Amino acid sequence: MNLFSPNNPVHKALTVSELNNNTKQLLEHNIPLLWIKGEISNLKRYQSGHWYFSLKDNQAQVRCVLFSHKNQFIDWHPIDGMQVEVLALVTLYEPRGDFQLNVETMRRAGLGELFAAFETLKSKLQQAGLFNSEKKKPLPVFPQQIGIITSLDTAALQDILSTLQRRMPSLSVIIYPTLVQGKTAANNIAEAIKTACQRTECDVLILCRGGGSIEDLWAFNEETVAHAIDACSIPLISGIGHETDFTIADFVADVRAPTPTAAAEMASKDRIELSHRLNVLHQRMCRTTLHRIERAMQQVDILSHRLIYPGDKIRQQVIHQQHLQDRLIKTWAYQLEKRQWKLLDFNQRLMAERPQVVRLQEQHDELVSRLCYAYSRYSEILFSRLKHLQIQLIHLNPQSILDRGYSIAHSKDGTIIRSSKQIHSGDRIKVKFAQGMCKADVSVISDSDP
Repeated sequence: MNLFSPNNPVHKALTVSELNNNTKQLLEHNIPLLWIKGEISNLKRYQSGHWYFSLKDNQAQVRCVLFSHKNQFIDWHPIDGMQVEVLALVTLYEPRGDFQLNVETMRRAGLGELFAAFETLKSKLQQAGLFNSEKKKPLPVFPQQIGIITSLDTAALQDILSTLQRRMPSLSVIIYPTLVQGKTAANNIAEAIKTACQRTECDVLILCRGGGSIEDLWAFNEETVAHAIDACSIPLISGIGHETDFTIADFVADVRAPTPTAAAEMASKDRIELSHRLNVLHQRMCRTTLHRIERAMQQVDILSHRLIYPGDKIRQQVIHQQHLQDRLIKTWAYQLEKRQWKLLDFNQRLMAERPQVVRLQEQHDELVSRLCYAYSRYSEILFSRLKHLQIQLIHLNPQSILDRGYSIAHSKDGTIIRSSKQIHSGDRIKVKFAQGMCKADVSVISDSDP
């Protein structure tokens, strides 16, 4: 709902928050991004990276904010009192109701056309492939001769020469003088680069100039210079302006140095550092060589101890061979003796196990004789015992007893009467004699003998 529309009831009171919010929306929706020119005042850089400042002219001022994710793309340092142009969105900071500009980017005032031309050419050359890293040539490690493309009266040349004299006095330097500022400077720079390439007398080139404004450095932003650098067959270092100054030549060059002095340092080696490295390598080489010699000496000592005179070695081999021969003879003698003992034992066992017919016949005859004698003796014993038993049997025969005058009494049921208690008076008994028998009646019974 738009609170500022005619349809809004007049009697409805707005809160301060509603007023500020609607005012912010009204400003942002109705005023597009604008380029605004003014002087920087009260510039403050917070730890968060955001910039807060005021933009003013002779009659008014407005608060501005440039957030960190946007100001990181600005490659120069704004200060108070500097005339700038800002691309900003007009808005309102609701918590305090402050009218302010949210700045998208910033450029120095009066240079807008140059910056636009710079960005246009940069985009064009980038699309053409002049900035590709694959085209960058590596710098030589130890150049024999360095070429410097710059003006003879620039302080940057003196800085480079003094740096080279300090770092590597023996390094040869060729200067290709050229204008570095002005309308014809770009063509002069391009011609100097082509001349250096045609003469092919240098191992690396340094294109340099001291610091200055964007107008002063504009010769290095010309397309002619960019194509000359791209066509250069010699590795080229750009050392133009200060560290924060960027030109088209920096993007096309093989290596960009932040300053001319840094370019000289990149192109040359420090003799003190090289001397120190050589000393370190020399000491390392000496130590390594000494260690190898000592190891070789120890190895020679070991080999010399192992080395034997050929005659001594032959004698040792003869002695060793004789020793082996003695051992072989002893071994064979021992084995032969061992086998002889085994053979003797086998013969003894064979003789012991071989049957002796005569002896066995004698043993057989003896055993037969002994068997006959034993059988005869045993028969006699048995006959004697039989005879004795016959005698005993005869003595025990009841008939024999009867023959001696005895008789046997039987009861009527046939039981032998052994006691008078077995019969009663009037019983009839049978009496058997040695010859015949009779029947009798019992009349008197007595328990004792008559």
